[in-house]
Amino acid sequence: MAKNSFNKVKAGDLELKEKVVAINRVTKTTKGGRTFSFSALVVVGNENGVVGHGLGKAKEVQQAITKGIDDAKKNLIKVPVMHGTIPHDQFAKEGAAKVLIKPAAHGTGVIAGGSMRAVLESAGVTDVLAKSLGSANPHNVVKATFKALGMLREPISIAKTRGISLKKVFNG
Repeated sequence: MAKNSFNKVKAGDLELKEKVVAINRVTKTTKGGRTFSFSALVVVGNENGVVGHGLGKAKEVQQAITKGIDDAKKNLIKVPVMHGTIPHDQFAKEGAAKVLIKPAAHGTGVIAGGSMRAVLESAGVTDVLAKSLGSANPHNVVKATFKALGMLREPISIAKTRGISLKKVFNG
């Protein structure tokens, strides 16, 4: 399977806001008793087209969140946001989670469930219709949403590839 070449971005001096999507407590039973550890799924974004996700694991919740933020800063992608929405419909699948995102008119808001909402808001999308199908596992839903956002193409690049005007891309 060919790996998609997403528009990777370096964290550099971007001002990123973080959102914790899910925290999971994991218990390991050993001879001496139970050992607890935590995993945190974190989404970071500058609310202007750059977003990233990461997973952190540690013995304490705060350390897990910090590790998740560091991991998210290493996985940043650029999302084409036009007038607060996305340029076109996109479907993506990760594991059993399927995700469908559609552009919406100004004033619609972010109509999306839990994990998808965090990713879309961090990316700076203000108007979008989204549906999560299949699995509701937050890890796979976030990854599927990232895959969908990574597959989005800017109308300007489509116009250049096809050799037509930008007006013709939108009006057929």
